[in-house]
Amino acid sequence: MSRSIVSTDQAPAAIGPYSQAVRHGNTVYFSGQIPLDPASGNLVEGDISTQARRVFDNLTAVANAAGGSLAQFVRVGIYVTDLANFAAVNAVMAEYFQQPYPARSTIEVSGLPKGAQVEVDAIMVLD
Repeated sequence: MSRSIVSTDQAPAAIGPYSQAVRHGNTVYFSGQIPLDPASGNLVEGDISTQARRVFDNLTAVANAAGGSLAQFVRVGIYVTDLANFAAVNAVMAEYFQQPYPARSTIEVSGLPKGAQVEVDAIMVLD
């Protein structure tokens, strides 16, 4: 099985030595996405819901570039700087995913790149 890099200009470019996603066989491993605007590379302004929507939009763009969609995500890792935002992030995630939902973890962290409030990584299996 070969490994290939997934990249799109519809999602923010990597801000470090990593790829947006890596495909190995029919599995795609997504790097964490923070709420960066793909055009400007700047953090989007707004509350946790606004930031979470940008993150899921970015993940959608990378999934599309890999030939898939959020419906094929099997695992999602969510990192927030304040667990008080758990319900708000859940509400946004429910706008993007339908049952059966992917497996998920939500972890509070002390900080995220560029001062983001939320970061999400994922694993997708293509049919």
